[in-house]
Amino acid sequence: MISPKIKATDRMCDILTEDYQLLLMLGRFGLPLGFGEKTVQEVCQEGGVDTDTFLAVANFNTGGADAAQPFRDRLSVRTLIAYLENTHTYFLDFLLPQIRRKLLAAIDCGGESKVSFLILRFFDEYQAEVRRHMAYENDKTFPYVRALLEGRRQEGYSIEVYSRGHDAVERKLGELKNIIIKYYQGGGDANQLLSALFDIFNCEADLHQHEQMEDHLFIPAVELLEEKVAVGAGEAVPDTPQAKEETLSEREKDIVRCIVRGMTNKEVAEELFISVNTVLTHRKNIARKLSIHSVAGLTIYAIAGGLVNLDEVRL
Repeated sequence: MISPKIKATDRMCDILTEDYQLLLMLGRFGLPLGFGEKTVQEVCQEGGVDTDTFLAVANFNTGGADAAQPFRDRLSVRTLIAYLENTHTYFLDFLLPQIRRKLLAAIDCGGESKVSFLILRFFDEYQAEVRRHMAYENDKTFPYVRALLEGRRQEGYSIEVYSRGHDAVERKLGELKNIIIKYYQGGGDANQLLSALFDIFNCEADLHQHEQMEDHLFIPAVELLEEKVAVGAGEAVPDTPQAKEETLSEREKDIVRCIVRGMTNKEVAEELFISVNTVLTHRKNIARKLSIHSVAGLTIYAIAGGLVNLDEVRL
């Protein structure tokens, strides 16, 4: 597991000057500038943002899913939803309209070539696709998760339904980028066009990061929340764990049983009706709690603890 690069005791100004891409996080978490010498924890506490969730997202952005792992069992789902909603607002109300304005100013729409018109139409179709995708999350997925936090489960819907339809909408933007680079030969403002193209590259990378965060942080967190609601029988679920529990949960014990019986991660997911990402999250938590990182070690633990009989184990 990669150690987190960004810690609660780091000064906020230091992490932002070291990686300016993290500046976008401030607006998405609703944190203003002007924090002086304050640490990440101090800025988050004053801004009403859960510190562990901020650190999970910051480390995910700088080091990927492994760097965010130490914070994944302490996420505030409410804070994460607010972050994702603000990210949607950034894309739909600021970045995509800005790119369109630049394209409109840059390309020659009055010439004989139809490529300019097709580029704008292609971008508008892409923008509409992103809007539909994010509207579904805002109107369907996020209210569903907020209901889970109150202990209510909506019949006929689950985060697995959302994850199955969670396509990478940034692919079309990549096509637009290639079309402009390879085929646009019209007139217009070259500097504006290059600036628009630069924004398209950044938008593609940012949207990809956004979807990866949903896949590796949001979806597994909601799947765990669904399990808690199923057990809690209508009771509200705490948004963040009150204390770290170092004994295995019943679901973690189920996963250990499957592993020592020789099942793959995919087979475990199918057996327990959860995603492979959730299986991986559980396995990392099991390894952390038990300090056991091998199947042989888990097998000994499972037999000694009475989780399985010897004849059930694949040796």
